[in-house]
Amino acid sequence: MLKIGVIGYGGRTGDLIKDVLLELKLDVEIVAFTDLDEAAARARMSHPRLHPETIRYYKTAREMLDSEELDGCMIGTRCNTHTSYAVEVLRRNIPLFLEKPVSTTIEDLRALAAAGKATTAQTVVSFPLRTSGIVRKAKAIIDSGEIGEIQHVQAYNNVPYGGCYYHSWYRDESVTGGLFLQKATHDLDYIQYILGHRPVELCAMESKQIYKGDKPAGLRCPDCPEERTCPESEWFMTTYKADHPHGDLCCFSTATGNHDSASVLIRYDTGMHVCYSQNFFARKNAQLRGARFLGYKGTLEFDWYTGELLVHKHDEPVDVCYKLDLTASSHFGGDKQLMLNFCGVMAGTENSESPLEDGIASALLCLKAAESARDHRFAEVLLDA
Repeated sequence: MLKIGVIGYGGRTGDLIKDVLLELKLDVEIVAFTDLDEAAARARMSHPRLHPETIRYYKTAREMLDSEELDGCMIGTRCNTHTSYAVEVLRRNIPLFLEKPVSTTIEDLRALAAAGKATTAQTVVSFPLRTSGIVRKAKAIIDSGEIGEIQHVQAYNNVPYGGCYYHSWYRDESVTGGLFLQKATHDLDYIQYILGHRPVELCAMESKQIYKGDKPAGLRCPDCPEERTCPESEWFMTTYKADHPHGDLCCFSTATGNHDSASVLIRYDTGMHVCYSQNFFARKNAQLRGARFLGYKGTLEFDWYTGELLVHKHDEPVDVCYKLDLTASSHFGGDKQLMLNFCGVMAGTENSESPLEDGIASALLCLKAAESARDHRFAEVLLDA
C-alpha cells in the first residue's frame, strides 16, 4: 500500500484525491495531512475509501515529513507557498505531486531548480493538459512528420468561467503570481511539450478593460447597493444569467488584481515563433481552448471544448477529423493520467510524465511574460537573466 501525505488539503487537491485518485482503486491511502484549517480539510474528505478520523493531522509540514514514512507527498497550498514546501519534500527524497504554478517568483524558481538537482526523487507537476488524450494524439501526428516540421503556432484560451479570478482570492496577485502563472502556464507547457524546442526570447502585453473600478477594496456583493443591477453580482448571475458565481468580492473594486486579456509572442531556437492569447470575459459558447500547429505540409488544430482534432493537408482536398472522448476525468481526462503516473512514480515503475524541469520551464516563461508586459520590452528566457 502506497502511503501519501498531503500538504494543503484544499479544493483542487481534495477533488483530485476523492474524484480521481481513489476512484482508480489502486493500492494507495492518505495517511497524514497538514492544513491551516484542520476542520475544513476533514470536511472535504468525503469518500468511502477516506476515513478522516484515522488520517493523522500535523500542525506543520516539517513535523509530518519527519514523523511519517511516506511513499509520496501532494502539495496543494496557496500558490506563493508551493516552492518552500516542495523544497522540504525534495530534500527528503520523497516523490512529489506539485500543484502549479511551481513558483511565483524568479527567486523561488531558482531555489526550486537547485532542490530538483539535489534530490533523487521525481516530481509530477500538475499539468493535466499535456497528459490529455487530445495532446497525445496531436503530438503523435506531429512527431510522425505528417504535416512537416512545425514552423508556427497560434494558441488561445477564452476562459468561460473567468469571473473566479476577480471575485475570489485568486484576484490577489501577491498570492497567485498573476494570470500568466495561473492559466498560461498550462498552455505554454503543452506547446513546449509538443514542440520540444528551446524558447529564447519573448514579448507580452496585457490589458485590464472590464474588471476594474473604484469601488471600496473590501466591498462584497450583498453589501453593495447595486447588487440587483450589477451583472457581475452573485444575485444577478444566479437570478438572470443562470450562471455559477465564484465568490462575492466586488470585481470592480480598487483591490481587484489580474489582467482580463493578455498575449505572448515567443521565439524559439529554431527561429519559429508561437503566439498565445488568453481572455477572461468570454462566456458560454464563446469558450475556446486549443491551438493551431502549422507545418509546410499541413496544419493541425484542436479544441478541448469540442474534443475535435483536425488535420488539414495543404495539398489535399480532404481534411481528417478525430473526435476524442475527453470525459474520463477532470481537465479533459488529463487528471486521471496524472494520478496514474504519480502512483507509478511512487512505486518506482514509471518516470514522471510531467517532470519538475518542465514545470520550471513553464513558470519561467510566465514570469518573463509578466516582466515583459510590465516593462514594455522583450525579455530573454533565462533563469539567471
